[in-house]
Parts: sequence; C-alpha cells; structure tokens
Amino acid sequence: MTTDRITRRRFVTTGIAAVSGVVSGIAVPARASGLRPTRSMRGGANNYMAGAPIVDRIGGGGFWMSGTVRRAGDGMPLAGQRIQIWAHTTEGYERDWHSHGATLTDANGVFRLEMPQIVPAFGQPHGHLAYDSGDFKTVFLRPVMSSSKDTSLEAHFVLEPA
Repeated sequence: MTTDRITRRRFVTTGIAAVSGVVSGIAVPARASGLRPTRSMRGGANNYMAGAPIVDRIGGGGFWMSGTVRRAGDGMPLAGQRIQIWAHTTEGYERDWHSHGATLTDANGVFRLEMPQIVPAFGQPHGHLAYDSGDFKTVFLRPVMSSSKDTSLEAHFVLEPA
C-alpha cells in the first residue's frame, strides 16, 4: 500500500499553481479590456444605400432584427448609435429603397427594429446591417438565418474609433 506524502516541493508547487490560476483569470471575473472589434462580413455591403432614414418600422412588420453595439477594448455599451437594416423580404428586395431603414441604440447599446419577414435570396435567408455614422469605423454585417421560418435575427457590433 502506497501513501501519498505531502512533501515540501509538492506543497510549494500546488500553492504556486493555485495562486497563478487566480491571477490568470481562472477565479477572477473576465474583463472586456481585450474585446476585439467586429470585422465587416463579405457581402454585407451589398445593396447598401447611404442615408436610410430612422424609422419606427420597415413595412408591415412581423419580423424582428435586434442586437447590441459595444465599444472595442472595454466593451462599454454605446447609446445613440445609428444602425441601418435592409433585407430581401416578403414586401420587397434588398435593393428597394423601401426595404431600408435605420434605428438608434438605447442607453444599454441595444437596438431593435421590426420589419417584414425575411425570405431567401440566392438560397439563403439573411439580413444586412451597417454601422455607418462616422464616430467609429464602418462595419457591414450579413448574418444568415438558420431557417427561413425564423421570425427574428440578431447581430452584434463591437466598434473601434474611426
């Protein structure tokens, strides 16, 4: 029968491992100091029209586009940021002016805009979103829905200063 002896070396090694785990973030809450900016997605700028008006809803509604906007580095929510949204929907094509609209983020950096149901274009149901206000670098997103029957889609922006 073997016994596991606690030697001075094992005691010191275990103590160092425990302390380094706490310092390295294992037991410390994660920090957003390294939050990297969102990169524009390929195809995100397709059919983009600068200057879409801020609206309460695009068309008849029934589908919700939502998400968040935060600052790169510290992850702070960004209030009052303009997000433009457009898509191929049951009421129009993504190149149609009436399929475009914009909204502003609230105090928590959250945006939400109702629009008509998104339908597949080129085989994929997807939306387009852009941050293009100028305080931060422009970002275009093109998130794809998992199903054309989904009634909502989320997209999240992490912006870096322009």
